[in-house]
Formats: sequence, C-alpha cells, structure tokens
Amino acid sequence: MLKHRGFPGRLPSTDHQFVIRRANKKGATKIIRRERFKDRAAMDRKADEGFMAALWNYFGEEPFERGNLDAGRISWLFGREVVAAEDPFDPESYEALLKIDRRRAESSFPEVFADPGAFDWDENDEDDWD
Repeated sequence: MLKHRGFPGRLPSTDHQFVIRRANKKGATKIIRRERFKDRAAMDRKADEGFMAALWNYFGEEPFERGNLDAGRISWLFGREVVAAEDPFDPESYEALLKIDRRRAESSFPEVFADPGAFDWDENDEDDWD
C-alpha cells in the first residue's frame, strides 16, 4: 500500500481521519458512493471540504493512487468530485487510480479553489505513521 507522505492525517483539531495507518489484512475497504444529504452535521461538511482541499493541494488534476487514503472519507466524494481514473476500476484495491473532477469539485467546494491556503495544515498535526 502506497503511503502518501506529507498528506494530512486528519482535519486539524478533529477526529475526522484522512489516511489509514496500515493495510487491512482482509483487503482494502470498498470505495462506494455515499449520499450527502443537506442535513449533515457542519463538522462532516467541513471534513469533506478539508479532505478536498488536501487532495487538491497534494495531487491537483493528476490521477493518484488510493494508497493509504481513507476509503470512508473518499466515499463521501466518490462519483462526484473524485472519480475513477481507470477502466476497469477496482473499488477494493489500494492501487486503484482516482482523479479529481475539477469542474464538479469547484462547484461543490468553491472556497477550496478560491483560496488554496484556506486550510492551515499544521505540520505537527500530520501523522507520520510507518
């Protein structure tokens, strides 16, 4: 499993994780499309925005390997702002390629694209897991 060094481990000052520590012995958790309803908690919406900001700052428009990115967090964006970058796509593979659909991401999270430095990723907040 590829570990994205330098990628934020979580949303600062929360328990909303962005990466996992180690591969699951039973295999990668399946990436699914989760519905985001309007009545979601503000912190959940902020975690989505923070994760999108981290993805955009780290990968930009280039395809990226899932690696140690949290499947649950990806699933909140999958099929909309984050899409499969390969066909066939294996949603249960750590090597699966994804990419940001910039048009949809910018529409959903305009603050991320208006001010790329909006999130203050404190280097002490980053988890450097081996």
